[in-house]
Amino acid sequence: MDGRGHSHQSGFPTTRLRRLRYLPAMRRMVRQTRLAPAQLILPLFVRPGENVRREIASMPGHFQLSPDLLESEVRQAASLGLGGVLLFGIPDDKDPSGSDAMSDFGIIPQAVRAIKRAAPEVLVVTDVCFCEYTSHGHCGALCEIGDRVDVDNDATLQMLGHQAVAHARAGADVVAPSGMMDGMVGAIRRRLDGAGLSHVPILSYAAKYASAYYGPFRDAAESAPRFGDRRSYQMDPASDPGQALREVELDLAEGADLVMVKPALAYLDIIRLVHDRFPGVPLAAYNVSGEYSMMKAAAQRGWLDEKAVVLESLLAIRRAGAGIIITYWAKEVAQWLGE
Repeated sequence: MDGRGHSHQSGFPTTRLRRLRYLPAMRRMVRQTRLAPAQLILPLFVRPGENVRREIASMPGHFQLSPDLLESEVRQAASLGLGGVLLFGIPDDKDPSGSDAMSDFGIIPQAVRAIKRAAPEVLVVTDVCFCEYTSHGHCGALCEIGDRVDVDNDATLQMLGHQAVAHARAGADVVAPSGMMDGMVGAIRRRLDGAGLSHVPILSYAAKYASAYYGPFRDAAESAPRFGDRRSYQMDPASDPGQALREVELDLAEGADLVMVKPALAYLDIIRLVHDRFPGVPLAAYNVSGEYSMMKAAAQRGWLDEKAVVLESLLAIRRAGAGIIITYWAKEVAQWLGE
């Protein structure tokens, strides 16, 4: 053995991959997967009022904020170089049709206008769905099908069009339909174009699974369904991966400009399939609330190194093929990357 722990035996092995790992500078030079703040989008929860800051118990470090308090959040996002923010609205008054979602004076248009006054350069993405706004907690209008109640797909398309136009008129830079209604992208595209808003891109939640990882989000957005579940419109986790590819292909044909896979960590295989099948299409992945809360809880108990495990997880999402990551750690990661 020499001083570096290497055997002097000649001839074997001639290929030593550790040569690319021995020096920190070499490891940095040969890395192919990198994280940058501009690839990250920060989700924010907004509700009416002034000086409202309600902690979300299941998501430590995150809050429901009133529009006036969003201003400091987005200024910080801008200073950190984040790619943008994603807004979810929580109205005080909910009704069966989710009327606040379609109003030019609803909570999301209020929030968008506040953000654009405070930091006009920040990219604002708005979630386009109805689960946060309806009294029943489902993602659109309801109808009876046989002996059960379900979401009326086609009636909901009209509602989504109204909602997207209200957001875009307020100044939203990107609208992001998340309800997994058939035809939602085409309906929104037609309404935006008809309203003179053809420049507004659509980020479609194209492959969104009926996941158990959404639990903390439903607390944060006060969006848990009052009855049943969302398995009749969100994708079955056990479905053939080809269904996800069909969903993405349909959304692109209807006019989607960017597409998303949600959740991220349990669906890295789907991210890779979409990346490979649709080269050149901007692909986002949502590092969802359950993923956040699990790691945060383990870190608070000293079971995991939070910084190390978060960076490793986001690198895995990037390596799978996502160019954009929506994550509740966006601010922390930007700070860590700057250290």
